[in-house]
Amino acid sequence: MVERYAREEMSKHWTQHARYAAWLEVEKAAVKAWNKLGLIPDEDCKKIVNNATFSVERIEEIEAVTKHDLIAFNTSVAESLGKESRWFHYGMTSSDAVDTGVALQMRDSLKIIIDDVKMLMESIEKRAQEHKFTLMVGRSHGIHGEPITFGLTLAVWYDEVARHLKNLEETMEVISVGQISGAMGNFAHAPLELEELAMAELGLKPEPCSNQVVHRDRYARLATALALLASSVEKFAVQVRHLQRTEVYEAEEYFAKGQKGSSAMPHKRNPILTENITGLARTIRAYAAPAMENVALWHERDISHSSNERFWLPDAFITTDFMLHRMNNVIANLTVMPENMMKNLNLTGGLVFSQRVLLELPKAGVSREDAYRIVQRNAMKVWEEIQQGKPTVNENGESLYLGHLLADDELRAKLSEEQIRECFNYEYYTKNVDAIFNRVFLKESAK
Repeated sequence: MVERYAREEMSKHWTQHARYAAWLEVEKAAVKAWNKLGLIPDEDCKKIVNNATFSVERIEEIEAVTKHDLIAFNTSVAESLGKESRWFHYGMTSSDAVDTGVALQMRDSLKIIIDDVKMLMESIEKRAQEHKFTLMVGRSHGIHGEPITFGLTLAVWYDEVARHLKNLEETMEVISVGQISGAMGNFAHAPLELEELAMAELGLKPEPCSNQVVHRDRYARLATALALLASSVEKFAVQVRHLQRTEVYEAEEYFAKGQKGSSAMPHKRNPILTENITGLARTIRAYAAPAMENVALWHERDISHSSNERFWLPDAFITTDFMLHRMNNVIANLTVMPENMMKNLNLTGGLVFSQRVLLELPKAGVSREDAYRIVQRNAMKVWEEIQQGKPTVNENGESLYLGHLLADDELRAKLSEEQIRECFNYEYYTKNVDAIFNRVFLKESAK
């Protein structure tokens, strides 16, 4: 864990103390279950539940000798109890406490991630409604295509995050699973009823057939869900980074008073937040690989998964939580420049309207091939003039492309001046924005 990228709300779930506290919670649930089944006397159960505690420092001291953290934990807890300690960890194996404890940590951490995602969706929707009809140029291959709105861009982001929210909620069901099935998972020393009672106490479901561990495909599902989410957040961050480029400058991360962008160049206003998000997303994706490799354990269990889970589980949650809050901050405070969006939309002298003209010609009886030839040859003239540095409007104040089209005799034989001019109407490209927004946002609100 890098403290720079850790929020206390999340990181507190992954401290050493939190790890042992989760184990203790599992062990106490087992004690209560044994009590209900008649093995542990009421008085001993009460003493364990009320008095059992541990010391991180003492556990580390014992582990230095035992080389086994769960045994060291049990010993530390036993030191806080009397004779009733004989019932602590009764009929259990290490993975019963460890894997079920991790399930509690994952569940509580995933709740935070889900809340983070909902927060991000709210910010995206707010900005999408704000810029529902803010015109900008759509790009494919990085090249100007046709007019869209910035609101539509944000609607795409919202819809994508909504899919991740559903995935995460389903993943919550997958990971909220524990076990108290004993060595080899055969329940030889503890009945199935014990596990069922303990899991109900903990708010988990029993692993139906655990052998000796909670199966790691569940953990891999979590890792891939976080990795997919991170990839989408990076997608949004990369787009912001592009929009902030000086040559584009359609949107910009908020630049606070007193903030500095460069130690050498005082004028710089760099997209440092979204660049940071890109880097964090790469790290989160990297955790999916060991999680998937952990699925293939030897026979009923080994501990080849244990070492890397001590890294990737806390780091994946902590980093994802930080990344989502940072992305939310970027979107909520993003400086949007509609005037620059319109300037860039007009940058190519009306070429963004080429398909509209293309689609009018077949209505006038022109073949698709001939229509494309007519429209493209005039478009190529505009590209050449732009390369030569000519203004994007002609001496009549018309866009270069419109001027060339109006002067094309073959085109004018098929389309009137009024028909051609009508092709250069921006409202044509925003007529379905309301319907698209209803698809995206009303669909979500109806759930």
